[in-house]
Amino acid sequence: CMTNEGQPWVSSVVQKIRLQLAQDPSLNYEYLPVLGMKSFIQASLELLFGKHSQVIVENRVGGVHTVGDSGAFQLGAQFLKIWRQNSQVVYIFSSQREQHGLVFQDMGFTIYEHSFWHSEQLCMDANTFLSVVEQVPDGCIFVIGNIGSCNLTPGQWAKLLAVMKRKQIFPFFDIPNQGLSTGDLEEDTRFLQYFVSEGFEFFCSQSLSKNFGIYDEGVGILVVVAHNNQFLLCVLSQLMNLVLALWQNPPTTGARIITSILCNPALQEAWKQNLKAVVENIMLIKEKVKEKLRLLGTPGSWDHITNQSGIHGYLGLKFEQVQYLVKKKHIYIPKNGRINFTCINACNIDYITESINEAIIFTKDSEKESSESR
Repeated sequence: CMTNEGQPWVSSVVQKIRLQLAQDPSLNYEYLPVLGMKSFIQASLELLFGKHSQVIVENRVGGVHTVGDSGAFQLGAQFLKIWRQNSQVVYIFSSQREQHGLVFQDMGFTIYEHSFWHSEQLCMDANTFLSVVEQVPDGCIFVIGNIGSCNLTPGQWAKLLAVMKRKQIFPFFDIPNQGLSTGDLEEDTRFLQYFVSEGFEFFCSQSLSKNFGIYDEGVGILVVVAHNNQFLLCVLSQLMNLVLALWQNPPTTGARIITSILCNPALQEAWKQNLKAVVENIMLIKEKVKEKLRLLGTPGSWDHITNQSGIHGYLGLKFEQVQYLVKKKHIYIPKNGRINFTCINACNIDYITESINEAIIFTKDSEKESSESR
């Protein structure tokens, strides 16, 4: 997440707490326990599910303080490799699939990758996800990245949960930036309550680097939801053994900053306001991009830009058009045309929108010439 000046966004509350911790003479720098900082884990779980959530009240959710954005996937995949030996197939539904896919691939899993984005209809498509779930083998693992953006109807949720339960599919969720999708922390993770209420066991990668603006700390948690406390303790015990082989002890600074904010109501409210301001700015950027493309007379409809939520979104470009942006205009985005909208600012928005317009017109002219030559 970038600022209008092109610098990494950092919550103002984080900057304040970082200075306080740096000047605190009472802090010691002893290693954390293997599973991590308990107060940080508890505060993060309450942020994810809500303080009075069913799983927290029933004491059947816990977590392991992990390292980096992929640490939770690394740890979770290690566990599943051992404890679900009959389920070595992983289906990945996400917008940024490469990271997850590589982790599970290196573990020896068979990987099938899908996206919620429908490139023809230019929208998030829940039907693709539902049809794949109907066809997958029993007992497989589902890594689900951005299901909250699909806006499933109550009927679709009921169908999805029923099929996943019948097929004993194990969900592994990815929550990389809670609060930066809609600006509402609870709304961004509301879908988890469906799985909680239906008694699912699941893993969840909860990254807290982006929504606090401490990217260099790489702070995250592997969240474990089990049927009961006894099962939870068994899983955490096995995960502890795996952590000893992976990183032994997680880093402290990021966890201290986040815990200080989440455990202080005034600081937490200030941080929430920071998130809302970021989301409002993202929405404004998307509106400006759409309007500039309209004024340029760029072929096609661009409503899909503002219909998407979150930092990242699809431009709806074809592969050839993305290649044109990369090779001719030096705008480096993935081949699926997904862009970080916070990287667009007053200094570059004209160049970017004019380049998009140019790419579309050029490729349309090329297609026309190719058709005429045939």
